[in-house]
Amino acid sequence: MDIAFSDPKAIRDVQQKNLREHLAYCRANSPYYRKLLEDLAPDIERITLDQMSDLPFTDKTDFELANDEFRAVSSNQIVDIVLSSGTCGKPTQVMYTEHDLRRLEYNEMKSFAACGITASDIVLLTCTIDRCFVAGLAYFLGTRALGAAAIRNGVNTPQSHTEIIARMNPTAIVGVPTFLRRLGIHLQKKGIDPRRTAVKRLVCIGEPLRDERLAPLKVGADLESIWGAKVFSTYASSEMVTTFCECAAQAGGHLHPDLAIAEIVDNEGSVLPPGQIGELVITPMMVEGMPLIRFKTGDISFLIDEPCSCGRITPRLGPILGRKQQMMKVRGTTLYPQTVYSVLDEIDAVCDYYLELRTDANLSDILTIYVALKDPSAEANEIIRRLQARLRVRPEVVVLDEAAIRRRVYDEGSRKPVRFFREEPASCRSAT
Repeated sequence: MDIAFSDPKAIRDVQQKNLREHLAYCRANSPYYRKLLEDLAPDIERITLDQMSDLPFTDKTDFELANDEFRAVSSNQIVDIVLSSGTCGKPTQVMYTEHDLRRLEYNEMKSFAACGITASDIVLLTCTIDRCFVAGLAYFLGTRALGAAAIRNGVNTPQSHTEIIARMNPTAIVGVPTFLRRLGIHLQKKGIDPRRTAVKRLVCIGEPLRDERLAPLKVGADLESIWGAKVFSTYASSEMVTTFCECAAQAGGHLHPDLAIAEIVDNEGSVLPPGQIGELVITPMMVEGMPLIRFKTGDISFLIDEPCSCGRITPRLGPILGRKQQMMKVRGTTLYPQTVYSVLDEIDAVCDYYLELRTDANLSDILTIYVALKDPSAEANEIIRRLQARLRVRPEVVVLDEAAIRRRVYDEGSRKPVRFFREEPASCRSAT
């Protein structure tokens, strides 16, 4: 039986046991944590879940600067090496053992099963499985562990995927939401109604589908309308070897409690209660190659602690609302790029866009929004009005042609569209 359906005490007992084993393993085998945890010995084996806040954080800078010191096994035990996305900063090595790949497989199998994928499904993977990227490999492993058939067409053209859909009749697709929307529109233009294909589920990666009320963003609503399929959101990272995936209730990503512990913290590092927004911190347990303790993801979200209608009683992760490094302070108002994206996606006249943020001499953030319009007669002032109503600040809007926008957004060297550019105080390109 899945531990997530068990009573709270049983779940807590499993997490407590796994946490203590994880901490002991980190101290014994990881050069980085051996030094960091030496003052806690020998009491680390007796630490409780309530004492998690006594443990030190690990952030992305730590992982980048001391990358090799996080390896907790000999080099001949490493069987796969990937690179983190390097969204803000340089990509770092993440090394997996055979055990870690089996853990990854188990994680994705449970996640896919939660959203209704079974051994009878055919799953089209439209995500990268090469280029030192882990997600495509993870989804392939999870698909196969379920006994479902995987079609590894990868990052390919809409025409290529259209041919696959017509010939192989996949029942589920895994991919980036904006691409799946484009694929659906491509099918329509070819005279194929996506709603009449075999596709019944879309598992979406890399971009959020819902707002903080769990209401669908425009891209999520578009996908369900175009495809007539159920749409599920997932969240993961290379470093934490753990995925949050929605179940059939589509009400937040479920954490597998035997694999990880999730916390939300404020800017001072204090743990926040469920429902409050802050930075997501993950302790992924039972990892061999590069184990982590209280890893600060840099992503902003919140936890939901009410039991889910699916029967699981473990906390769920809300949508990713932004990245900590992307926080903007525009005329005294705190904003994240995703909030701006949500407004722009709802404006029919806008076909593409990106944001630029620069800091003036007074250390104030100045936001400029570059948009391409479907209708040349559409007015920038109406877009500004819509943005101001939601953001509570009046941004500068610049209209460019679609080709200019696409050259900036769709960088060949990036795995995802890049819509946020920060000029000062440091160059940091990222996307949500």
